[in-house]
Amino acid sequence: MEIIADMNVLYDAFKASMKSSSWKEEPQKFETDFLSQIAILQKELLEGTYRTTPGTEFTLHERGKIRHIHGSRMRDRVVRHALCDHVIGPSLERYLIYNNGASQKGKGIDFARRMFERDLHNFYLEYKTNDGYVGFMDFSKFYDNIRHDRIKEMICPRIDGFSASVLSEIIDSFAVDVSFMTDEEYSECLDHKFNSIDYYQNITPEMKTGDKYMHKSVDIGDQTSQNIGIFFPTPIDNFITIVRGHRRVGRYMDGIYIIDRDREHIEETFQGVKKKASELGIFINEKKTRICRLSDTFIYLQFKYFLTDTGKVVKKINPKSLTRQRRKLKSYKRLFDSKRIAYESIKQSYKSWMGSYAKYMSKKQINNMKSLYISLFKEDPRWKNTH
Repeated sequence: MEIIADMNVLYDAFKASMKSSSWKEEPQKFETDFLSQIAILQKELLEGTYRTTPGTEFTLHERGKIRHIHGSRMRDRVVRHALCDHVIGPSLERYLIYNNGASQKGKGIDFARRMFERDLHNFYLEYKTNDGYVGFMDFSKFYDNIRHDRIKEMICPRIDGFSASVLSEIIDSFAVDVSFMTDEEYSECLDHKFNSIDYYQNITPEMKTGDKYMHKSVDIGDQTSQNIGIFFPTPIDNFITIVRGHRRVGRYMDGIYIIDRDREHIEETFQGVKKKASELGIFINEKKTRICRLSDTFIYLQFKYFLTDTGKVVKKINPKSLTRQRRKLKSYKRLFDSKRIAYESIKQSYKSWMGSYAKYMSKKQINNMKSLYISLFKEDPRWKNTH
């Protein structure tokens, strides 16, 4: 039996889905009768009749960005967990550069920051100077513009045929209804940048007639999409590290950094990256593409850094992160007052955030954050430093 249709694998995937879900839909159906539901899933998978069911959609405001999220139903989250945890993740891991830090077991944003700081330290150890450069490059509307044909070509040959057919069904379910497009627009849609926020804000249900579908874009928040996003720019990672020979490189989902002593070397590499991105069908965010001196202050993953002339890596919290957290606490207060969120959830979120960031805050910044929390919730929770 194929591994993702194994009853034990599906049951473990169900348990993982329950733990990772921030919300539960159809709880009675799956929680009280989950064995029957898993048996139905197994039968559909083995017979090749499994199809993704329509989920929910909502718009999320996060870190100053607007994201449109699709929420999968429990049965589909179970299949995705089984596929990603047992097939896609293990099969693709060997092709990733080590400093690819997002959405992988044992890695994450803290790992990505540590590797970045390690590369800064190692630069100084090699050259005994902070006279160097760091280049940053981001992809624009990355998830929105992942082409389905390209990702299938890249992943399906690297996994077994059974799993490839399930993955293809999931990818096909991401297709975007573009029935409103003219024939000319439709013929060129894969070559133009797609913006899902504009799409969901301006395209009404009446305009989605099912006549035309654009086969690119993957759903943010979907586990399969996360695995796809980690792997899809691998040809770019290989170009930077193998063809161009950069040794201090990292990628966190759609953002890349390169540390090098030669600014021109980074500039030439970025030109090559743009060409590779065009071949993949993704777009470069020119506004976020920049090259900074290591001795100057620059921002990476919400922290401010610079490298001193004695080799010390100075790290400070980005003031914008403080502003977002203060706004978040005020939003929590409104939700709490309207009985839409439990106080314990608010407290745990606050303690977790402070535990992660207080080490990099000034005494004044800490006191201001504590004062705000006390004024809102009449309590001063203690947190544990997680670094």
